[in-house]
Amino acid sequence: MTDLTRADLEARDLADPLRAYRSFFELREGLIYLDGNSLGVLPHGVAERVADVVCREWGCDLITSWNKNDWMGLAPRIGAKLARLIGAAPGEVIAADSTSINIFKLLTAALKLRPSRRVILSEKGNFPTDLYMAQGLIDLLGGTYELRLVEDGADLSGALDQDVAVVMLTQVDYRTGRMLDMAATTQAAHQTGALVLWDLAHSAGAFPVDLNGSDADFAVGCGYKYLNGGPGAAAFLYVAERLQDAINPALSGWLGHEAPFAFDGDYRPAPGIARHLVGTPPVLSFAAFDQALSVFDTVDMGLVREKSKALSDLFIQLVESRCAGHGLTLASPRDAAQRGSQVSFGSDNGYPIMQALIAQDVIGDFRAPNLMRFGFTPLYIGYADIWDAVERLRIILETCAWDTEAFKQRSAVT
Repeated sequence: MTDLTRADLEARDLADPLRAYRSFFELREGLIYLDGNSLGVLPHGVAERVADVVCREWGCDLITSWNKNDWMGLAPRIGAKLARLIGAAPGEVIAADSTSINIFKLLTAALKLRPSRRVILSEKGNFPTDLYMAQGLIDLLGGTYELRLVEDGADLSGALDQDVAVVMLTQVDYRTGRMLDMAATTQAAHQTGALVLWDLAHSAGAFPVDLNGSDADFAVGCGYKYLNGGPGAAAFLYVAERLQDAINPALSGWLGHEAPFAFDGDYRPAPGIARHLVGTPPVLSFAAFDQALSVFDTVDMGLVREKSKALSDLFIQLVESRCAGHGLTLASPRDAAQRGSQVSFGSDNGYPIMQALIAQDVIGDFRAPNLMRFGFTPLYIGYADIWDAVERLRIILETCAWDTEAFKQRSAVT
């Protein structure tokens, strides 16, 4: 690897079967965007779609658009597009609300399906909103339930017992990119009678997910990361078909009613996945998300996974060879098979180093206490981009360009 050149990586880019997809996105010249794990890049066509919804569908057609332009059908249509990416059937996925709200919905459903059990099992390092929602739900239920936390979600053996109603885990750790074995973990939980809720925030759109093949029960995910649905894009939820009709949603909103426009005074859940809708859908956000997902119509997710592993392996190798001696420590699994599509390096000066990188048009992000995160989205990141990103990092480290007060000032979002 030490004799690798930028020309070698340019040649690899020319041979890349995913190369053409870069032209599907709005990316200015010189920018190396390694933060698709936080906010995906704007796909071509999204701005035009949203403008059409605003100017024609809303501006001209007004209220008739709920029928004429099928605004009401957006949530299941988005769900059907997502289903292919996460190994589900179209009728098992629907776009709705936020990840946090969907976690609340499905945790509540799981507890109702296991009424004699009183434990939600998760891991200490799970994304905070997942844990917060579980804590809030337990408080709402009067403290008769327990949130049991393990150190490592890859080893639940000492924590799974007959008291566990639901296991709630994130498939890819948001800090390190470590990936859990969905099939093995689900099987272990099922052997004790527990249900499993998977958070796919750092999975969906990054690599092939196989919910049905893993016999998963529930899943949630967000639309704004690898799926490129836009800032604050709607989330989605998955419920295995075998469980759908047994759930009477705790958030029984009018749009999840069997006949919402009957305006009946008593709630009756809609059939299937639609019962998990709550209120009126955010049409502008849904339109952007729906259009963004069109990028994936012809994408081979197997190729995406192979390139993702190659990009992240290359990044680790170049950082460790070209930036040695500057206190960077790999925080992600070295084995690409155990990683999602991101790499994190720890550094005592991680925050100002990242700010200096951003100033040099290499955009990643920082997670406390000391992690610099770099996300790899194979549809718009190339191999030569990795070389250039590491070269800019090397110069910043060697010149101590990060060591300024301006780069050390913490912003509201890190």
